[in-house]
Amino acid sequence: MKNFFLYLNKFILVSRYNKPHGIFLLFYPCIWGLSISNKNILEVYYFYIIFFIGSCGMRSLGCIWNDWNDRKLDIFVTRTKGRLLASGKVSNYEIIIFSTINLILGVFPLFFIGKFSIILCFVVLPLIISYPFMKRITWWPQFWLGLNFNWGLLVSFYAVSEIKFNISILLFYIGSIFWTIAYDTIYGFQDIKDDLKIGIKSTSIKFSRSPKFFLILNYLACSIFWHMSLYTTKIKPLMLLFLTIIFIPLILNTMKINLNDPLSCEKSFKYNSFFGFFTSILLVSFSILLK
Repeated sequence: MKNFFLYLNKFILVSRYNKPHGIFLLFYPCIWGLSISNKNILEVYYFYIIFFIGSCGMRSLGCIWNDWNDRKLDIFVTRTKGRLLASGKVSNYEIIIFSTINLILGVFPLFFIGKFSIILCFVVLPLIISYPFMKRITWWPQFWLGLNFNWGLLVSFYAVSEIKFNISILLFYIGSIFWTIAYDTIYGFQDIKDDLKIGIKSTSIKFSRSPKFFLILNYLACSIFWHMSLYTTKIKPLMLLFLTIIFIPLILNTMKINLNDPLSCEKSFKYNSFFGFFTSILLVSFSILLK
């Protein structure tokens, strides 16, 4: 029994289930895709559970893949040097077992969605696999993360929609990428001093001279694309007003953040998770009340 709890603790830490904000940031776009579709969310409520399970597995599998490839770099970063993979406290056998468990959870939605959505899941695989290497070759790994983390928008939308091209979901996906670039740039400021020493690239470093201007610009771009997306769905003006309102605290929070303080950066990063929650509530309300 003692060994079981030891392995369970390792599994939780390696898979980052102790830090659920990443799961929610992957899950929210799935909710948004369902909400923007022509289905009333009450008709497809079971997809909430299906995509949440998938988000848990895929996010955790991505963390293991990322940590495995970064293990020789993470030991030089104050925040990550204690990770089990970086410190060598997890065996290769355990990594395979933990990855397999998360893979099973991650592919769970494939048994409930249509062929086109399944194809989309396979299309994103090269983006996921290549993500850990982007910080070595480009200043824009946050853009790459945005492509990955918001892919659930497309998968969930086409899981309940037979329309092969929809401008609304495309615009919302683009806007979501800008949102991810912003919150992951904030996240990157936690490690910026160590990253500079070991040669890691990021938008945090690239725009370190005018970071808040860059962050607010991305949030504004996100807002514009989201508004255009929902406008094409012929959403009522009141809902667009609510969408505008929830961006105001996000902008104010960005203006107050101390990017030289890792704790302030972490707090602001988590604030984006709550912002995603309120966005989800707004879109779900739209789906229930107006369809």
